[in-house]
Amino acid sequence: MRPKAKLSRLTVLLVALVLPACVHRQAYVAPADPGAVEAAPIEPAVVQAPAPMPIVVASGGPYAPVLAGHDAPYQLDAGDRLRVQVFGQEGLTNSYIVDAAGNISLTLIGSVPVRGLTTAQVARVISDRLRAGYIRNPHVSVEVEVYRPFFILGEVNAPGQYPYVPNMTVEAAVAIAGGFAPRANKGDILLARNFNGEVMRVRVLPDMPLRPGDTLTVRERWF
Repeated sequence: MRPKAKLSRLTVLLVALVLPACVHRQAYVAPADPGAVEAAPIEPAVVQAPAPMPIVVASGGPYAPVLAGHDAPYQLDAGDRLRVQVFGQEGLTNSYIVDAAGNISLTLIGSVPVRGLTTAQVARVISDRLRAGYIRNPHVSVEVEVYRPFFILGEVNAPGQYPYVPNMTVEAAVAIAGGFAPRANKGDILLARNFNGEVMRVRVLPDMPLRPGDTLTVRERWF
């Protein structure tokens, strides 16, 4: 009977040693999860250059008045220098600069607001004031002696403020500013113009006529 007892103890000992090892190995085997979803690979972000502004033509669109504005009567503003002539009144005939407030100051009648007016309208205003107690039948003429400057910024060789020349175009303004800089986008030139008290901006072509007070911005090319 003793040999069988020893065999039983040996069997129990082997089971005690082998079984935990099998359980321990199985603890590291993860069963397959049929519901698991593999994560999609992350694609790198793509940075795109901003699309250029569309060219707006004078025949339509919200900025048509801006491009057609060179045909409208010229409206005065700060920086213009006017030649006011009152016939027979040498003391009133003189040159006057429109100040930052949009006024000119004349003898007898004082400050005259001229911003947004044409030269013909200013002549009528001065005539009406002189007629009201100073001169019986005044004859007044007003003309622009020197226009206010235009501005050109961005990718030109000499950006800044320049005197306006009648019949000037965008191309002429770029030439005055020393030409295009190496990084200039010659097809992306923005015009900012004060039209009826509102500043509007539009992309323009080289043959676009300029007006005094306009601001041009030549933008940089991406490639």
